[in-house]
Amino acid sequence: MARLLSEQEVLRRESLGKLKALGIDPYPAAEYVVSHKADELAATYTEGAEGFEKVRIAGRLMTKRIMGKASFAVLADSTGEMQIYVNRDEICPGEDKTMYNDVFKKLLDIGDFIGVEGHMFTTQTGEMSLHVKELVVLSKSLRPLPVVKKDADGNVYDQLTDPEIRYRQRYVDLVVNPGVKEIFRKRNRIMSTMRRIFDDAGYMEVETPILQPIPGGAAARPFITHHNALDVPLYLRIANELYLKRLIVGGFEGVYEFAKDFRNEGMDKTHNPEFTVMEIYVAYKDYHWMMRFVENMLEEVAMAVNGTTDATIGENTVSFKAPYARVPILEAIKEHTGLDLNGKTEDEVREAAKSIGLEVDETMGKGKLIDEIFGEKCEKHYIQPTYIIDYPVEMSPLCKKHRDNPELTERFELMVNGKEVANAYSELNDPIDQLERFEDQLKLSEKGDDEAMFIDQDFVRALEYGMPPTSGLGIGIDRLTMMLTNQDSIQEVLFFPQMRPEKFETVADPAEFQAIGVPEEWSHHIAQAGYHTIDALRDNKPAALHQKLNGYRKKNKLDVAALSLDVVESWFN
Repeated sequence: MARLLSEQEVLRRESLGKLKALGIDPYPAAEYVVSHKADELAATYTEGAEGFEKVRIAGRLMTKRIMGKASFAVLADSTGEMQIYVNRDEICPGEDKTMYNDVFKKLLDIGDFIGVEGHMFTTQTGEMSLHVKELVVLSKSLRPLPVVKKDADGNVYDQLTDPEIRYRQRYVDLVVNPGVKEIFRKRNRIMSTMRRIFDDAGYMEVETPILQPIPGGAAARPFITHHNALDVPLYLRIANELYLKRLIVGGFEGVYEFAKDFRNEGMDKTHNPEFTVMEIYVAYKDYHWMMRFVENMLEEVAMAVNGTTDATIGENTVSFKAPYARVPILEAIKEHTGLDLNGKTEDEVREAAKSIGLEVDETMGKGKLIDEIFGEKCEKHYIQPTYIIDYPVEMSPLCKKHRDNPELTERFELMVNGKEVANAYSELNDPIDQLERFEDQLKLSEKGDDEAMFIDQDFVRALEYGMPPTSGLGIGIDRLTMMLTNQDSIQEVLFFPQMRPEKFETVADPAEFQAIGVPEEWSHHIAQAGYHTIDALRDNKPAALHQKLNGYRKKNKLDVAALSLDVVESWFN
């Protein structure tokens, strides 16, 4: 089966053939060495400046204005756009004017990649331009780009806005919506700034397994796969915590990882089944140290990304300037719901949740119930960066018990604009306590909680060899990027967000039509006439099909013989 080509795609393929007939390779292999980028020229070139007598740039052809023997066009490279001026007699100094009259004017389309060489000058209207002396075809585009128009003031309209197209065809989105690139440049700046801070502190970036025999480190539903050679089930990691702490056991003082994690759960504007998290573990530290470390780091990250510690998130202005407020979770719940959950049993917490209208069930343990109450009734109130601290022990199976209250743990979550951005602990390093908490999680799993943690016996064994006091942190890179770029959907900060599989429309090959008796000369036109498959062709009465096809032939002036009714009827046998 083939794909039905649009009229423009057919014309571009014809241009492709004509380029080849002229001896021009539309997809050359040789390196094309550029001397400048568009943003560099915009920043450094001034009228009469030296050093711009021979400039080479390459990029995608975005507009063409043909004006007889001379034309203007716009090229876009990875940094921006550059206007070029193309004169027929400059790029074709001899008698042969093919490169201008045929190649540039007729065979090059919007979206094609070209390389140009020439000198910089300023037009009479004051526009910086490249006066082209040499032009090279670098890649022929066979699909037309969506048309994005600008008015005289540079305002964009008819912009590509359909998210279904933008997210599926991110490559097109990046070409026609330049602002999208800036989101991902800022995402890169967030990660590179964090890396620099960690590296300067002497911590080492590491890699840990994505395929794991036990999905540990978080309470989440995993993706399951199968290893054929070992004949065992494996899981895509839901967190990298337990492997990083094994490295602390092994003697590293500080390790971090930017990791792809996977959770087989719902999708919405703030959740994607594949996401990026940064986790860091530092020996001899606690959660108080980590709070100071994080707020100073995020202040520096915000400055690196936006040049200010203030960020606009929706309708709110959020300041990432340190320090951040610290609020115990049970105090937050009491303040916003009136419920005092200190010392309450699981059943009492369940009844309290019901009393404020939450839907709960018997599979939910005390930790999940408290998490539900906080998430539904409290999170939204914390707009400015706030550490929610001292979680009940049932909510934190991997966290050290609070030094002053054994019913609590030394844990914080950083809330920004009503959403969790970071999660951190004074890490549990007591192997006996750890095993008991894993066993409690197993009981929850047996009750029907499909997000309860597995028992990781090897991790317990690692702790038995001894792990120093350690503080660990996880930050959701996607969510942090959303906040620092003011995006309300996670799909906007992922190059390729998860989507339902796309269904491609295909058409039968000409040979398939020929196999049922369609003449060869007609087999190349049947699909263009609207009959994409044999079944679609036969879903007509022969006489009506005969009339429609001959009408299509006449309307489009096809150079093929008219069909007889007998021939058409033979296709139905």
